[in-house]
Amino acid sequence: MVIPFSLMIAGTAQAQIQEVTVTAQRAPSLESKTPVSMSTLSADALTKAGIDTPGDIGARLPNVEVDNTPDGMRITMRGVSNNDATEKGDPSAAFLLDGIYIARPQIQNLSFYDLERVEVLRGPQGTLYGRNTTAGVISVMSKTPINRFEAWVATEFGNYNSRKLAAMINVPVNDMLSLRAAMSANKHDSYLTNGLNNGRELGKDRDDISARLSAKLKITRDATLVVRYDRSKVDDNNDSYVPDTNFYTGVASGNPVPYNSGTRTRLTYNFVAPNAAIAPQQQAHSYKNTYGVSADLSWDLGPATLYYLGSHRSFDHDQLANFYYRVQPTLALNVRESFLGDYKQDSHELRIATEGDGPLSAQAGVYYFREESSQVYTFRDLALVGLPPYYVFDHGPTISTSKAVFGQATYRVTDKLRATAGARYTSDQKSRVGSTNFQQGPAFNPATDFKLLNDAAMRTHQTTWRLGLDYDLAPGTLLYGAIATGYKAGGFNDGCLAGSTQLGLGCPAALAVPAAALFYQPETVRSYETGVKTRFWDNKASLNLAAFYYDYRNLQLSSVAIVSGAPRFVTSNAGEASVKGLEAEGQIAPTAQDRFSYALALLDAHYARYSPDGVHDWAGVKLDRSPSNSLTLGYEHDFGPLSAGVSARRSAAYQIAVPAQLLQYRIPSYTQTDATLRYRPQGAAWSVTARVKNLENKVHPIYIDSFGMLTASDPRTVDVRLDYRF
Repeated sequence: MVIPFSLMIAGTAQAQIQEVTVTAQRAPSLESKTPVSMSTLSADALTKAGIDTPGDIGARLPNVEVDNTPDGMRITMRGVSNNDATEKGDPSAAFLLDGIYIARPQIQNLSFYDLERVEVLRGPQGTLYGRNTTAGVISVMSKTPINRFEAWVATEFGNYNSRKLAAMINVPVNDMLSLRAAMSANKHDSYLTNGLNNGRELGKDRDDISARLSAKLKITRDATLVVRYDRSKVDDNNDSYVPDTNFYTGVASGNPVPYNSGTRTRLTYNFVAPNAAIAPQQQAHSYKNTYGVSADLSWDLGPATLYYLGSHRSFDHDQLANFYYRVQPTLALNVRESFLGDYKQDSHELRIATEGDGPLSAQAGVYYFREESSQVYTFRDLALVGLPPYYVFDHGPTISTSKAVFGQATYRVTDKLRATAGARYTSDQKSRVGSTNFQQGPAFNPATDFKLLNDAAMRTHQTTWRLGLDYDLAPGTLLYGAIATGYKAGGFNDGCLAGSTQLGLGCPAALAVPAAALFYQPETVRSYETGVKTRFWDNKASLNLAAFYYDYRNLQLSSVAIVSGAPRFVTSNAGEASVKGLEAEGQIAPTAQDRFSYALALLDAHYARYSPDGVHDWAGVKLDRSPSNSLTLGYEHDFGPLSAGVSARRSAAYQIAVPAQLLQYRIPSYTQTDATLRYRPQGAAWSVTARVKNLENKVHPIYIDSFGMLTASDPRTVDVRLDYRF
């Protein structure tokens, strides 16, 4: 594990790199002995750096971007990402909470609190983690109850009226049962400025509260059950964008050129639409409620351990948003969108893993996942360009199921050489029924309005596999290599096949969508990777080095386009993509008081074969969010009870593309610097931490949608945190 200074374990008192135990291979092992390209962030490291949401971790890891966009969290690893955050879409990187796959990106960016660690695995993980891991995995692990009393409370205050409160208490009931409760509440005002002075509050704010209850029960000497219940309530504002013209000129001509107008101007909403009088903007809101319950059972059978992990999760979302909506190159409108969504998911995994010190270690299991949801999207205010006043997308149920069987084994060929082989067979099925309604008013009127059927179902399956070798070159040096495959299920767009009938609606040939346009195929990848993990200079220095090459097929790309007179989210396959790169990260601790860190990433990720419209050739065009290089440097020094440090990351330029509009937005290179100062008297139960993020106070685009709505990175933030442990 190599991370910037601000992610290091607090209070390190010796001039050595600390070992970390991880479960990246679904079994405990030292990170330095795990043949996977990964980074691990401890709970103390997250707290010290002020990282309290998943969206904050990407800026500190090589070849990883994690952005909190208006339609949910977007994870990009080594240039591989996904733009379809709708109910029918799948991510390219899996997000796990205590081993549970969280399907909807809209609810992934919840608060970090009372965590054990976060593991970030780069590269396809299809064998042990399943579908939708072509880019990698982010695994968040909360702390389990322990058999002793402990408690803490923390509060923070900062600019933008930021205030936070978090607390935890752990109580051992008896020798068999321990209970743990934790909570977190967070608020801050909008980072945006309303230049129209019309009283409307804007987004990029925060207002959430989360809580988790955990119980650990030792059923017998050999069987342990951990049960968790968590609930979160998020009441923020999804108007978290500005027009792309705040950052670019030449958008209307199809050639966006970045210009620097200053951070304050860039974060100011000043757009006055030609339909503002008849389509006034309303106060936006985004109300999200989610809860989950899980059961994690481990039963030691002697030669093997049986594991069961099951979960039920529910999520509902009520949103009203105002859109900057470019309908033509030189014309943008105010468009209001309301949304109601309800999602439920269930998952079960049964796994058995060998125990003991023999030459063979193996694990195998079965997995089942099911998600059912329903949604109503309502778009209005397009009448000025001759389109119906209301578009209503009434969908549901949308059902997704996934079944899998998997296994992986490692054989110790010699005392230093190990060989690993694994495979997973996955069968996925998706279906959705609903309609696109062209309406004159908010309620459907059969006399004046029209419904177009949306009805599709698709079944796909794939076998993913992994072959690997790892070799101990020396006691502190591991050499590894692997060939692995990944898979993301296929799906469908809006529309119907000729002759289908649902909801009392038919699909005549004149309105039908050809199968080639209605369905898109699974995305697959084959990865070749080799690396070395080494510790040297009496364990005062470390280096993790990885080189990789990906062969991508049928890369899934998504954007919104006007199809048959209505805005639709369209996904298509991009043919082939090539990804190759190099990652080097490490730490150096020359003394017990000084620590340096570095992380270098080189990346060449581009389309090998792709035409977004059948005419233009995008072969050689870079994939989104794939800078050719990035470098992170950090330094920390301890002055007894006081520690101080600085960490800076420089990213080369990259692009965000909108294929449906043939637009390529260049994001210029940038540097972001964070600083931390912490005071904790020796033996004291309290500590004070002061932090500044983005000292430069520069912002850059992290998301640009098909109609010109741009979400920027965060400006400079300052906060002070007080911790007290009982």
